[in-house]
Amino acid sequence: MSSLAKRTMVALTLSAVLALLAGCSASSGGSVQSDRSVSHAGGSAPEQAAAPDDAPDAAVVVTGRMTLEADDPITAADKAAALVKDAGGRVDGRNEQAASGDVTARAELVLRIPSAALDDTLLAVRKLGSLQESSMETKKVDAAQRDLDARISALRTSISRYSEWLAGATKTEDLIELEKSLSDRQSQLESLEAEQRSLSDQVAMATITAAFEAHYAPAPTTPRDLGEAIVAGWNGFLAFWAGVGIALGVGLPWLVLIALVAAAIILLVRRSHRRRPGPLPAPTLPPDFGGELVGARAGSDGTAPEVPRTAPPQSE
Repeated sequence: MSSLAKRTMVALTLSAVLALLAGCSASSGGSVQSDRSVSHAGGSAPEQAAAPDDAPDAAVVVTGRMTLEADDPITAADKAAALVKDAGGRVDGRNEQAASGDVTARAELVLRIPSAALDDTLLAVRKLGSLQESSMETKKVDAAQRDLDARISALRTSISRYSEWLAGATKTEDLIELEKSLSDRQSQLESLEAEQRSLSDQVAMATITAAFEAHYAPAPTTPRDLGEAIVAGWNGFLAFWAGVGIALGVGLPWLVLIALVAAAIILLVRRSHRRRPGPLPAPTLPPDFGGELVGARAGSDGTAPEVPRTAPPQSE
């Protein structure tokens, strides 16, 4: 074989090897790109994002309740609301009850106080009355807050990628799948953002329920002098007859019914007596019939009949 032929064979061999290597590299790159496109279109690609650098080290939610005794609970509640507003807070709820009879006045507020001004504001509110009860509770939510931030960041990145893929998609199937996945991620993002805002508000402002109550003085149960004894006796007398009147009012329908039934029974008894026949009258006999009747009786008994005595005739 000549030198020219050998050179030609080496050149062809090198060309084939280079072509084979180039084909394998292109095939590998194309398969990776194709797999990634399919995975993104299906919405199953893993999505992770690092926690933001500005995440707080500690986030605490403070809740509490306090009960104070005040001479005028309504006025004290107004002052407490003014103190909270001056500190940058707000009143989320208010419930008031005026004094009526034995019920004392009462007011209850749901105060949202900034965490930075919580201690000073609570001290000012406590000066509005006499503290009867107080309780505070703190809950760390820094882990939950960081988790929400990470999930929101990941969803925003995912939505941005899906928007780009949706803009470059040409197939109808890919468009439908991308639009569905994008809509689901946007709904999840809105829900997480609302949860994040609520948690941030709870961390930024403590929730304190403040109740203001008037002093309760129970009424005396026994009279202390003659005047109160007379009043108590008169009230008892009126209460007795009022009870009797109520009892009569309740029993009146039954009394009317019983009276009607009794009247009907009496009427039926009287009618039955009127319908019964009376005794037969005695027969009237002639004057001279008595001797014969006596003689007949005497004969039947076996004794001598009694002769009737006649009066002698009177001379004229």
